[in-house]
Amino acid sequence: MHFLDQAKIHLKSGAGGPGAVSFRREKYVEFGGPDGGNGGKGGDVVFEAVQGLNTLIDFRYSQHFKAQRGGHGMGRDRYGKGADDLVIKVPVGTQVLSEDKEEILADFTEVGQRVVMLEGGMGGRGNASYKTSTNRAPRQHQPGEPSQEMSVWLRLKLLADVGLLGLPNAGKSTFINAITNAKAKVGHYAFTTLVPKLGVVHHKGREFVLADIPGLIEGAADGAGIGDRFLGHIERCRVLIHLIDIAGDDPALAMKTVQEELAAYGEGLTDKPQLIALNKLDLADAELAEGFAAELLDAGADEVFAVSGATGAGIEPLLDAVLGYLPDRTSTETNAAEVEDDEQSADWSPI
Repeated sequence: MHFLDQAKIHLKSGAGGPGAVSFRREKYVEFGGPDGGNGGKGGDVVFEAVQGLNTLIDFRYSQHFKAQRGGHGMGRDRYGKGADDLVIKVPVGTQVLSEDKEEILADFTEVGQRVVMLEGGMGGRGNASYKTSTNRAPRQHQPGEPSQEMSVWLRLKLLADVGLLGLPNAGKSTFINAITNAKAKVGHYAFTTLVPKLGVVHHKGREFVLADIPGLIEGAADGAGIGDRFLGHIERCRVLIHLIDIAGDDPALAMKTVQEELAAYGEGLTDKPQLIALNKLDLADAELAEGFAAELLDAGADEVFAVSGATGAGIEPLLDAVLGYLPDRTSTETNAAEVEDDEQSADWSPI
């Protein structure tokens, strides 16, 4: 499945059905009177967040969404049928923006969340509803309210508990493969990761989602490399893991470069807790790792972990630190089934 995190679509609700002008005509009924029914309501355009989607690729091939109009009113006091709502299913984490991208119209953060984006037109009144004691044969009716239409942008921000970032070739793909089943592409060149990846981490009885984004380089905020487009996918993370290549030329400069790009992007990313991890420990000795860790601490890091995504060394203490920033139950743990107490289940008896 291809990853797509932005799409522009056009929405149109259903118009209301027109009311009918009709008079009762039956044998032996001298004064039948008006019997034109009202029109039906047009369909609403509704967005719904569903589980199991993590891309907007469906909206690349279908950009126009139009709800059905309400049914026509008919004679014999028959009302028009109301049209069904048009439900557009989107991934959790999707934002609906105005056409100029200046206003957030809806933000879907929970499964099952629904928002009516456009309301269908009300059905028009038939001539039977205009009958009064002084107006016994009305011929007026209403055509039904018109539909509404608008163009919106959909923007997906993946919902993850932990974000993974760093310069290209810092070993992020190897790291996420070591602790999850993401199966990210690994290569001996920069920008092997072109789109964000999600993986579920299981550690000491806990479970959380980790998001890996493409590497940042100097000038990413101005469009260099892949740019900062994918930074939005870690805006909602509770903690960030910043991987730094221990075999690089200057780890302190690498940390500074990423921090400057986060500051240029804004959205509070620099205020999020960050765990600095010196990666590729298997390519250096302990003395070199300690020296680089001291440089990073002097450069502003709160705590530095030495890890190896290839061998798994040092990963457990890093994940222990991550757990300290997570809530009592993450979103994936909330959906998991609770385990019964063995002592209570042993006392149960059908008699």
